[in-house]
Amino acid sequence: MKKMNIALITGGDGAEREISLLSAKTVEEHLDRKKYKVTALDYAGRKFRTATTGEIVDWTDFSLHGEPFDLAFLMLHGHPGEDGIIQGYLDLMGVPYTGCDSFVSGLTFDKQACKNFLRTFEIPMAPSVLVFRGDRQILKKAKQIPLPVFVKPNKNGSSYGISKVNKGADLKKAIDKAFEFDDEVLIEGFLDGEEYTCGAYRKGKEIVVLPITEIVPHTEFFDYEAKYKNQSEEITPARLSKKLKERCQALTKKLYQVLGCKGICRMDYILVGNTFFLLEANTIPGMSANSLIPQQAEVANISLMSLYDSVIKEALEGLR
Repeated sequence: MKKMNIALITGGDGAEREISLLSAKTVEEHLDRKKYKVTALDYAGRKFRTATTGEIVDWTDFSLHGEPFDLAFLMLHGHPGEDGIIQGYLDLMGVPYTGCDSFVSGLTFDKQACKNFLRTFEIPMAPSVLVFRGDRQILKKAKQIPLPVFVKPNKNGSSYGISKVNKGADLKKAIDKAFEFDDEVLIEGFLDGEEYTCGAYRKGKEIVVLPITEIVPHTEFFDYEAKYKNQSEEITPARLSKKLKERCQALTKKLYQVLGCKGICRMDYILVGNTFFLLEANTIPGMSANSLIPQQAEVANISLMSLYDSVIKEALEGLR
């Protein structure tokens, strides 16, 4: 049987490039080479180059040496992987791809737009306000949310550019820091609780919800250092009562459904009392050795090879 020709898309020009490369390495190591011919493509400078030789993929038909790719496995965090841009291009080329479609990717990447959409479904979320570069009333609008607050780029991931602000005197500095990563900045109310995260994917027509991870950061909050520099304790399965566990997993499944997710997604929460407040939805979550989804899959006794097979099968069946 001829092997499926898979393009593993990674890299990028943005802040999340390093994480994308690490995630792709994990995926590449666990794709079944009996089934798949895998070519890692580094997206940079608006070109797809093979990670090994630097050869450039033909943009006009998404092929290499005249041989088209059968599927794109997306491990490109941030822009243009998680905001729907790559998905739109692949749709035009008629190439199936893993994960959410262009619309869902764009919606979830825009944190405030996603929050606005989810309010219809009565999803608990922190209060927030969006400010734009160049607005002369940025500080006035930001102060609508009582301190303490989190200040973060509206369209970015991996906790780049995020700050916790406890004093009004520090607000402008935090906003300026977030503007280094985006032209839109989200000021979000602080929720005093514990952080949890839960992944989900589709196996056939069934939504499989993974075990919950409890996150105990050694830093003040779950920032970049805590996520990727071993500055946090990640406990899977989370130390939750059966009732709270079921509540979190049910909410994860609901979010996966109402957002129209495909592939592997991860929902991040803050637990306040008995209520899980959604922080954000991740449509291309990290897959590096330190990432949360591989930890959850291991606890659920789901091999990464099996997990990736399910995601590829879903993409090929056109269930989007």
